[in-house]
Amino acid sequence: MSNGAGQGRMAITLAALGVVYGDIGTSPLYALKQSFASNMGLQPGKDEIYAIVSLFFWTLMLVVSLKYVLLVLKADNKGEGGILTLASLAARRLSPRAHTAVMLLGLAGVGLFVGDAVITPAISVLSAVEGLEIMAPDLTPFVLPIALVVLVVLFGVQHYGTAGIGRWFGPIMLLWFTTLALLGVLEIAKTPAILGAINPLYALDFLLTRPGTAFVVLGAVVLCVTGAEALYADMGHFGRGPIQFAWNSWVMPALLLNYFGQGALLLRRPEAIENPFYLLAPGWMTLPLIVLATLATVIASQAVISGTYSVMRQAILLGFLPRQEIRHTSEHEQGQIYLPLVNWLLLGGIVL
Repeated sequence: MSNGAGQGRMAITLAALGVVYGDIGTSPLYALKQSFASNMGLQPGKDEIYAIVSLFFWTLMLVVSLKYVLLVLKADNKGEGGILTLASLAARRLSPRAHTAVMLLGLAGVGLFVGDAVITPAISVLSAVEGLEIMAPDLTPFVLPIALVVLVVLFGVQHYGTAGIGRWFGPIMLLWFTTLALLGVLEIAKTPAILGAINPLYALDFLLTRPGTAFVVLGAVVLCVTGAEALYADMGHFGRGPIQFAWNSWVMPALLLNYFGQGALLLRRPEAIENPFYLLAPGWMTLPLIVLATLATVIASQAVISGTYSVMRQAILLGFLPRQEIRHTSEHEQGQIYLPLVNWLLLGGIVL
């Protein structure tokens, strides 16, 4: 590979890091903490910590690494991904009745994805701006107005294209994932026994011996893979290679190290369950970490926004939606698009 081609690949990978992995990359802020929330009926004892961390590890391995990165990303239609692509590919050799059923399931998946695209930016941006309450409590009355301004600006720059946006988001998310990894490594070094949670027997024993509690807790565990659908939906924007490379080389190791680090912290200090993510950091680092986390959660909404453009275009091309303006925002990547009507309708739903 020439230097120019290599640099181009790294630039696209960095952009993918910012756009595709923003949502799943901010899950360590709340996923493990939520697994031990009071309504889950679970206390952070040694066995429970091993079980939950093991569930996180194997959920990431099976759902993201195996299902999406290894298998589903191969099911593309001329470079395009997304739930409708998968449905149309699956329905090609089926009977008319089965074909209709599969496409209806695909459309239901689109509806769920668009719902996620409304909820995720609203929650992530609002939670990002709420970080201001920690730095300056007097700003509390302005949290909602500031969040709305941030959302309007975010959607207002979409017409520049995901590559242009990713160019800014990529370095921030690179710093974010590096920070996740470092915080996790420092805590694992203090309690390396947590690495035993890689053993799937901890997760299986928990599922089999406490099925009722496990059923409820899995609702929180699944938060560690929120945004995983963006890997597939955004394939047309960045291509399969950069998305796979970013996951295997940077995102997956950083997420796993941080989750294991939080587990190690809880083994030493069960009371840290009040906020195991922020308590990973030394006191002097809390404020900069809040600022970085705020930026990362704002970026998280970009994954579902760009993914929505992709699935909406597929729905238009398949005849499920009326035709509308589709702008191509890159001379090099065919899948990098912008749909003005979808953009502003999505913003309207999010604001409401």
